[in-house]
Amino acid sequence: MLSQVKSVTLAGLDGIMVTVEADFANGLPSFDIVGLPDATVREARERVRAAVVNSGFTFPPKRAVVNLAPGDLRKEGTQFDLPIAMSVLAGSGQLTGEMAQCALLGELALSGELRPINGVLSAALCAKRNGCDVLIVPEQNASEAALVKGLKVYKAGCLADVYLHFSGEKLLETLTPPEGSAIGETGVYNVDFSEVKGQKVLRRGVEIAAAGGHNLIMLGSPGSGKSMIAKRIPTILPSMTLEEAMDVTKIHSLAGEIDPAAPLVTCRPFRAPHHGASAASVVGGGSKYMRPGEISMAHNGVLFMDEFPEFRKDVLEALRQPLEDAKITVSRMNATFTYPSKFMLVAAMNPCRCGFYGDGTNRCRCSESEVLRYRKKISGPLLDRIDIHLEAPSLKYDELQGASGESSSAIRERVEAARAVAAKRYANDDIRSNSELTGALIEKYCPIGEAEDKLLRNAFDTMHMSARAYTRVLKLARTIADLELRDTIDAIDIAEALTYRDLDRKYWG
Repeated sequence: MLSQVKSVTLAGLDGIMVTVEADFANGLPSFDIVGLPDATVREARERVRAAVVNSGFTFPPKRAVVNLAPGDLRKEGTQFDLPIAMSVLAGSGQLTGEMAQCALLGELALSGELRPINGVLSAALCAKRNGCDVLIVPEQNASEAALVKGLKVYKAGCLADVYLHFSGEKLLETLTPPEGSAIGETGVYNVDFSEVKGQKVLRRGVEIAAAGGHNLIMLGSPGSGKSMIAKRIPTILPSMTLEEAMDVTKIHSLAGEIDPAAPLVTCRPFRAPHHGASAASVVGGGSKYMRPGEISMAHNGVLFMDEFPEFRKDVLEALRQPLEDAKITVSRMNATFTYPSKFMLVAAMNPCRCGFYGDGTNRCRCSESEVLRYRKKISGPLLDRIDIHLEAPSLKYDELQGASGESSSAIRERVEAARAVAAKRYANDDIRSNSELTGALIEKYCPIGEAEDKLLRNAFDTMHMSARAYTRVLKLARTIADLELRDTIDAIDIAEALTYRDLDRKYWG
């Protein structure tokens, strides 16, 4: 007897529908799974057999073949345990209920209990997109799947519960999409910008970066407040839209970092990988299974890279594509996946290896060649993609004893006002912030007058700017004007934007 059950496999962040077919024939007892299964799927044979028997059902002593169609698509993950078990029960005649418009996902314990899986939101979106009206998932995944509107989600605790549901004896509990969300809120943070003393220039640069979604690098001696400021940047960023939150939740779900009690990620991510991290952990991928890296986990949020020059060269150079394209394509022998990676890069570094070059204390013992060698770890093409370069001077005692600075809420109000101006301007374009402006859009939205053109032309020749640096100065000037709620870019905006490119010449030549 042949049975068919629907399920979903993941290819990166995208779900692909899979039909699980089971057939039982006379012959020596066996249980084979075909259709390009990986090791986790092949091991489902033992989990399913034990779960079926321990749930009070019979595993037929026949030749059983389970096919995962389409057969040319590699299948991985434990989410196929439940659909395989249900196809076995249907194929062996123990279940006659209709499962045509239903998709099933879940890992089985040997007892028949259902365990949670990763990537449920992407799978639920795929099921809805492909005409499935019903989705059955483990209890711990139900709230996440219920985020998809128009999809009826049932939560199951064990294999027997699913059997009773389809046999009509006892229906599973259904979940509906939650009413409202915390999208309109920025979240509760245990840090605040009011705790930062001094560093007015640094704070101003960070505010501009947050208002326009610009990348920035901070250079200064140890203890000057670089890390402290970086950790407070999420507190001044505007709230995510529902679309942004769903994108972030899909990525975090795939990585298994979802809280079942609050499945929708509503706070902008802040990721801070250690400088010893491998390229695969930062970029994504892996030797066998493709997983999103830190740059994708920071999508729509902040990627903070402290001790920037200490990262491996291949890691740093791998940042160039996502900084330019807001996505990362990871290719391995078995597959090629593209993950979104629209993040705000915040880098921090010392001026030299010991950290005290140029701080006025004569503590630095690095030679000029050592200083230059240390800075040259950051390549010109990578530095060119970072919009704002900030210097973090060491704080004086009087500054530490001075009054506290502005709170995060006060700064965030200005940032949100600037973002609102940009959102209105780009209402008919597929961008949300000034950092996303392309060549044609720069010409359209960043016109400058004769005085501004003269100032920028002179700086272009004097500072030996590249074409990329030129466009980034215009984007910065656009953001500075937005913070002042002005429609036009003035010379003062150009002048301030140019000061944030001064480290190009001062420290890298």
